[in-house]
Amino acid sequence: MIAEAQARATLDALKERGWMATAAESCTGGMVMAALTDIAGSSAVVDRGFVTYTNAAKEQMLGVRPETLTAHGAVSEQVAREMAEGALAHSDAQVAVAITGIAGPGGSEHKPEGRVCFGLAYEGGKTRTETIEFGAKGRAKVRLAAAQKALSLLEIAATTV
Repeated sequence: MIAEAQARATLDALKERGWMATAAESCTGGMVMAALTDIAGSSAVVDRGFVTYTNAAKEQMLGVRPETLTAHGAVSEQVAREMAEGALAHSDAQVAVAITGIAGPGGSEHKPEGRVCFGLAYEGGKTRTETIEFGAKGRAKVRLAAAQKALSLLEIAATTV
């Protein structure tokens, strides 16, 4: 379970900055938005969330290009970038975080269990990506770690960009 203190710190940073946030979540299935909206008053800074577990949902809801999915696969920084940019474009938010990964079980030699790719897009066309190898520590732990990282990315964006 995500600590309320972390979600509250993220909300406070966004509120201080005057930003609304959105998230495009795949392997976390809405955990980021759930953590933020568990706190009363979060509607002041949380615009909406997108749970895009399938490739079709990524294409339809966020505008991820089929060519990107074909060339790089869903678990890639390229897809995380397009997810974040799509979430930003389809919301009233000023910052968007995207999460796509392999929580497990499964994976491959090239994309192991525990690999999660993040995208962070800001108004004005700025986007950054990052991949973290959380390791094959089990589905629940990978999902939790990914959601915590996404909250951290939103908080850092609100305080440093």
